[in-house]
Amino acid sequence: MEALIPVINKLQDVFNTVGADIIQLPQIAVVGTQSSGKSSVLESLVGRDLLPRGTGIVTRRPLILQLVNVDPDDRRKTSEENDPSTWKDGRLYKGVDGEEWGKFLHTKNKIYTDFDEIRQEIENETERISGNNKGISDEPIHLKIFSPHVVNLTLVDLPGITKVPVGDQPKDIEIQIRELILKHISNPNCIILAVTAANTDMATSEALKVAREVDPDGRRTLAVVTKLDLMDAGTDAMDVLMGRVIPVKLGLIGVVNRSQLDINNKKSVADAIRDEHAFLQKKYPSLANRNGTKYLARTLNRLLMHHIRDCLPELKTRINVLAAQYQSLLSSYGEPVEDKSATLLQLITKFAAEYCNTIEGTAKYIETAELCGGARICYIFHETFGRTLESVDPLGGLTTIDVLTAIRNATGPRPALFVPEVSFELLVKRQVKRLEEPSLRCVELVHEEMQRIIQHCSNYSTQELLRFPKLHDAIVEVVTSLLRKRLPVTNEMVHNLVAIELAYINTKHPDFADACGVMNNNIEEQRRNRMRELPSAVPRDKSLKGPSGPPVFPSEAPAPGDAEGAKGAAGGPQGEQDGSGGWRGKLKKGEDGAMAEDQNGRPPQAPLPASPMKGYAVNLLDVPVPVARKLSAREQRDCEVIERLIKSYFLIVRKNIQDSVPKAVMHFLVNHVKDSLQSELVGQLYKAGLLDDLLTESEDMAQRRNEAADMLKALQKASQVIAEIRETHLW
Repeated sequence: MEALIPVINKLQDVFNTVGADIIQLPQIAVVGTQSSGKSSVLESLVGRDLLPRGTGIVTRRPLILQLVNVDPDDRRKTSEENDPSTWKDGRLYKGVDGEEWGKFLHTKNKIYTDFDEIRQEIENETERISGNNKGISDEPIHLKIFSPHVVNLTLVDLPGITKVPVGDQPKDIEIQIRELILKHISNPNCIILAVTAANTDMATSEALKVAREVDPDGRRTLAVVTKLDLMDAGTDAMDVLMGRVIPVKLGLIGVVNRSQLDINNKKSVADAIRDEHAFLQKKYPSLANRNGTKYLARTLNRLLMHHIRDCLPELKTRINVLAAQYQSLLSSYGEPVEDKSATLLQLITKFAAEYCNTIEGTAKYIETAELCGGARICYIFHETFGRTLESVDPLGGLTTIDVLTAIRNATGPRPALFVPEVSFELLVKRQVKRLEEPSLRCVELVHEEMQRIIQHCSNYSTQELLRFPKLHDAIVEVVTSLLRKRLPVTNEMVHNLVAIELAYINTKHPDFADACGVMNNNIEEQRRNRMRELPSAVPRDKSLKGPSGPPVFPSEAPAPGDAEGAKGAAGGPQGEQDGSGGWRGKLKKGEDGAMAEDQNGRPPQAPLPASPMKGYAVNLLDVPVPVARKLSAREQRDCEVIERLIKSYFLIVRKNIQDSVPKAVMHFLVNHVKDSLQSELVGQLYKAGLLDDLLTESEDMAQRRNEAADMLKALQKASQVIAEIRETHLW
């Protein structure tokens, strides 16, 4: 199972190379207060002096330390230690001259065999980022140590927990270091090595406190007690090491590090480990085999292997999912263009097909948030346009006085016996004209939707177009130009549809004839009702005939109050015998009529300003035309006739317009654009001189494709490594 750790180390290398932190790899993080012995513990595990040492804050950047066990018999120099073929039975079978060596990620393939150089490089790299006056940084240093004297481990050395800022440290140094530590140990696949000095009270351990924040159950926290040899005389760490003070699920391990004096005297790590073993045998004989640096290394290796074994299936799944996502992303970016001519033709054809499919409703990407394409055009025709036409009042903007005025104007200087047809045509044309504006607005809405379909196709359907912004802009320009060209033609046709209706008022239209028949029946019925209401002294046949003239048509039958006026108008003797004569007699009768109405209790009409009977001269041009007055029965009847005819004919025309405008828009705009779109695009864009310019990729697209390809390659390599290990060593 030791082969699991090299797999993780190689995975970490792969993702560091790509510059990603996607998969959280199992590792061991060292946490503790400042000067508690964290770096010393790491040095003991490595077995060599390689970390900067001293008082105060020394570790100012996270150090990710990978330990790789190599065969001591292998001495061949190579830079291929990451090649999967070099791993066999968990051991590396290619090495370098020298027994132990190290490598930094930031120095690429440079190999360090002198550990003093490694320590100096760590100090230089720390100062390069963090400065030289105790500042800290969260950017990690990656160091890999190859040695026959280490077990396979991945450790992270973190800056010590501090409280008071010194040097160039900011005032919030405690919060910064705490966030930096939590960032690394919050990883659920991270084993926490909580380092506490034995000469401090375990209950005050900052390391255990921070560890418990992210690991309350203690499933991944291992406690290390350092400085066992520096405890006060008469005290020991027996209770602590037995777990009686603060129990830790994974256990507590005591170690003895080198003192600063030992370091100054160049005491080797091997000698320190030997002295540590002797100290434990003497001071804690019953616990000697379960404490010490060597036991700590074996325990860590075992914990990490079990942890990796538990995480490996999930790791494999996540890598596969990410690989599928990046494969899909890479496919959407498309392959680099080789045959530009074929690519251009393919993209143009695909866009034209998608545009037509969006109108037909057969596109692959169907919008669910709102109506678009053909569905929206249908909505415009039958909902927006249809409802707008239905809301147009047939008699809107037409008052009874307007109708009456039109009738009078149509008769000219002669009084009319019948309602003139000219007034009907004049008024009905005025009403039909009102249908033109909503019809043209319908064309405009469909045109706008055809424009929106261009953007819809660009965003959802043809991702390849996003690779070539110039081609995209050119296609948009061509389609927009085509739509703009068809708009006046369609508007002209719609305008003509309304003009056709205005050109000939067809009163013989079957629907209109039916309406007239119904209306005549209604008028006949009203005439009979009026005949029944006539006084018995007036003979019924006289009511329909003038004294010496032809019968009056039902539509012209006078109201009972107008009997005398009718006789006078017909030229009967009674009119001639009127002493006042001509218009004077009519004016006098008007006054008498007003008085009669007053006597009958109805509101009297306003008297005319002057009357010749009283001896005043009358200027007819000064007589005001009454704006609002009570209509006579005949006027009322004539207005009703005209209004009913207008309404009937208007409804017929509206029905025609509601049916013909959508058809015209479909033929002249929608279908024409669909049929000629591809030929227009090919004719304007498929030219040898435009190929290179149109198929120029956006700058970031090529970069994103390369990044996706690198990431995919790294994921596939990681997946291959895990698959080999699972098949060979685990099952």
